[in-house]
Amino acid sequence: MRTFLVPLAAIAVAAAPAAAQGNDLAAVQRFLAAAETMTADFSQTDRNGRVLTGALTLKKPGKIRFQYQKGVPLLIVSDGKAFTFIDYSVKQVQRWPIGNSPLGVLIDPSRDISRYAKVVPSPNPDVLSVEANDPKHPEFGRITMVFARDASAPAGLMLQGWVALDSQGNRTTIRLNGQKFNAPVSDGAFRWTDPRRQGRSG
Repeated sequence: MRTFLVPLAAIAVAAAPAAAQGNDLAAVQRFLAAAETMTADFSQTDRNGRVLTGALTLKKPGKIRFQYQKGVPLLIVSDGKAFTFIDYSVKQVQRWPIGNSPLGVLIDPSRDISRYAKVVPSPNPDVLSVEANDPKHPEFGRITMVFARDASAPAGLMLQGWVALDSQGNRTTIRLNGQKFNAPVSDGAFRWTDPRRQGRSG
């Protein structure tokens, strides 16, 4: 599958016309409402250029799981209330509210993105990039979602990936492949084993 994700530095910073902004943001809002579940393969590139791969599972409202490749003892999962980061190599578990993460925009269809998102112009008319952040909480970071216009996808948009920037300026790029939407996904997909206590699950 062709990937349209481009680095933030390659995206123009000029403001798009207001009418186009409104139409494109409305399309993204429709996508977020229509894509009730999604599965995909992902590749993650961090600020140091390290690349990890894995499988992504999403179910609205509020659930997402990043299952990393074999041999990587990490897991990120949201159970609908909070994100949990598990490092099985050191038996460490960290949790933070969904609302404190820029990824919340992907898994909460009730949020009105027109209040905190803007279209970022792209040199490719087949690409739609939208940047979202909470100006009242810059510590939550920001996310730039990249879509390809695709009539076969929900609301005519195919989510290609995103670039997340935290409050310290650390950039993480996610690229998606093999996206599938609205197939049944069990809530059991978002359970996890707590390495701090044998037999305990989240």
